[in-house]
Amino acid sequence: MKKIILILLVIFILTNSVKAEESKDYTVKMKQDLLCIMMAYPEYVKNVIKDDNGYVYIIMKSGRKILYDDKREKSFDEKLFNTDIQDMMEQFYPLGSIDKVMDKDSDPGRFRVYPLLEEVYGGSRNEIEKNLVITNLVYRNLQFNKNNKASDCLENAIKELVSISKNSGNIATALFPYSGTYNYRNISGTNLKSPHSFAIAIDLARDRRDYWKWTTEKEGTSRIKSYPKEIVDVFEKNNFVWGGKWSHFDILHFEYRPEIVLKSKYYGSRKNSLNKWYDGAPYDNNIVKGYINRINNGLN
Repeated sequence: MKKIILILLVIFILTNSVKAEESKDYTVKMKQDLLCIMMAYPEYVKNVIKDDNGYVYIIMKSGRKILYDDKREKSFDEKLFNTDIQDMMEQFYPLGSIDKVMDKDSDPGRFRVYPLLEEVYGGSRNEIEKNLVITNLVYRNLQFNKNNKASDCLENAIKELVSISKNSGNIATALFPYSGTYNYRNISGTNLKSPHSFAIAIDLARDRRDYWKWTTEKEGTSRIKSYPKEIVDVFEKNNFVWGGKWSHFDILHFEYRPEIVLKSKYYGSRKNSLNKWYDGAPYDNNIVKGYINRINNGLN
């Protein structure tokens, strides 16, 4: 009997130890997510709070509360169609080169929190169109959202790539002609707004192998392998994610998503055995220090 009690006690201790470690790991990841969100949308995300039931929210400039984690177990489709911030930030976006289609259901950046996009870029067609500016893309001017420096970053990326393309026909062929930016529509086959509806995405030159519904995984991999690395690097430097890094690939598609790029930049290669949860981020910056303090205070 004593042996059984001892075994049960050991199991209890080990189980609770694992749960405590999982809880600590979850809290660290949550704080890192929130910090990246605040750095990505500095004019729009103002604070973080935790309610009496333990649910965490970001507070937008308008006063709107957006839930971090609904704490529900979800399938892939449920995460895609009912995305909270934790779902959106869960998958690390791989900065740099890849040489094949991503593994099944690995779609970092394809999950979008629509209340956040609405707060930043406009909650209706009319509001979005008030935020559009004509962006100089060198060989063609196209509309893009001016909020949160989206149009500035697109213009910077295209100008750099046009300069590089003068010595590389491969880059020029992948860039031109642009397939479009602003288009107020749903994602094909869904009731979800396309990021093009918010004017935060650009499609470059079209190839029949670009989209997962148009071609095979083998042909998608072939296109990814041949796609100019310089285009991907320059767009990522300017806080765009590439649809070529989704298992549901969309290779001509680049989308302005600073929160996804920042998380990969600061935490993609780091483990959670850190001295401080924010290690990796530029916490010597006074603005970032302020975000860290607001997160710590809001979650206490």
